[in-house]
Amino acid sequence: MTSLALGAIADDFTGATDLANNLVRNGMRVVQTIGVPRSPPADAIDAIVVALKSRTAPVADAVGESRAALAWLVAQGARQVYFKVCSTFDSTPQGNIGPVIDALMDDLAERPGAALTVVTPAFPAAGRTVYNGHLFVGDVLLSESSMRDHPLTPMRDANLVRVLQAQCRRRVGLVARRTVAQGAAAIRARLDALQAEGIGVAIVDAIDDGDLVRLGEAVADRPLVTAGSGLAIGLPANFGFAPSDRAAALPSPRGRRAIVAGSCSQATQRQVRAFVDSGGMAFAIDASRLARGDDIVAEALAWSARAAPERTLLVHSTADADGVSAAQRALGAQAAARIEDALATIARGLVAQDVGQLIVAGGETSGACVAALGIEVLRIGMQIDPGVPWCYAPSAGLHMALKSGNFGGDDFFTRAFAVLAGAAGRAAAHVPEKGRPAQHTSGGGG
Repeated sequence: MTSLALGAIADDFTGATDLANNLVRNGMRVVQTIGVPRSPPADAIDAIVVALKSRTAPVADAVGESRAALAWLVAQGARQVYFKVCSTFDSTPQGNIGPVIDALMDDLAERPGAALTVVTPAFPAAGRTVYNGHLFVGDVLLSESSMRDHPLTPMRDANLVRVLQAQCRRRVGLVARRTVAQGAAAIRARLDALQAEGIGVAIVDAIDDGDLVRLGEAVADRPLVTAGSGLAIGLPANFGFAPSDRAAALPSPRGRRAIVAGSCSQATQRQVRAFVDSGGMAFAIDASRLARGDDIVAEALAWSARAAPERTLLVHSTADADGVSAAQRALGAQAAARIEDALATIARGLVAQDVGQLIVAGGETSGACVAALGIEVLRIGMQIDPGVPWCYAPSAGLHMALKSGNFGGDDFFTRAFAVLAGAAGRAAAHVPEKGRPAQHTSGGGG
């Protein structure tokens, strides 16, 4: 049996790489699996992140898949379990976050400390903070951000205590910032007091990385934590790890470069515009033509086959709110699934055309593309932007970056490939990587 320091369950694929990225940057060797693995890991590793596509699944399915992942991680000897949720707490009044927390706590009930779990989606590096139990995106409350009108999980309430209490069987309480600022001992005392009061789930404030480090120390003996990816910076030290670049090394990149974008987030819209404005080659998926039955997949792959091998290619369905509405009118209730299927088939075709470096933008799109490519395991490498690392799929010999729609700077698409090339150059020269790559734009967008 492989003894793991940490086993994680992520409710979508980009969230899984987001979490794994923070663990790697803090010295842990990490693999990400796509779904519950069929066998134990072959290599010596410190953490496994099981990526599920459960964020918007029916509640019963999300609970069942999460429990299966937990059972597998426990069988591998995981000393602590991390349920990774979105930093914007994507959910509905019915779930899925609360019901999964309840189920995981039930299954871990025999472990000391399992009567209470902490919850914080805070990720200050990406602009997500929690104060007085309220989640902020940048400078605005979650309920006033673009997540208010998310098509699948509209977030109309920023009060996480209230949101989670509507979903959980257990009582929900709060550890306020004034306690967090006093350090790990104060946090532990507050958690013990809440547990004595019958509280089972504690929302914890965090407005900077220091808060997450203090919280990480405080929950060293708790068998289950629930968080966005931010808390991952505070946990590796509990197992004796320290920030290092040793765990981020990947094989040298090969093949053509391509991007598949299905997210319609504002960040991805800006990234698509920046790529096109810099001279990048782009193919836009027309939902109305897809609805008519036109073979858009074949057209996209014929377009990519004609492109010069050195060009970076972008295939996208990214659109603003009006464009999303038009797609829904054209394709009906299954608009998102139809577009994801098309993009996933295109991704598979691009890899067959010798694409060896692939960026996928959007959580649902990432899940569809990874499934279409038959990828089961990803090694986690160097960070591109907070929350987004390069990964490597050994079975396909493919470098991938699975980007949450809301993450990354405007020049993310062009800069990501420069980061990968730069890391390969440093490895070839035996020069250790230092810190976060500089934010710059490589010439011409391909």
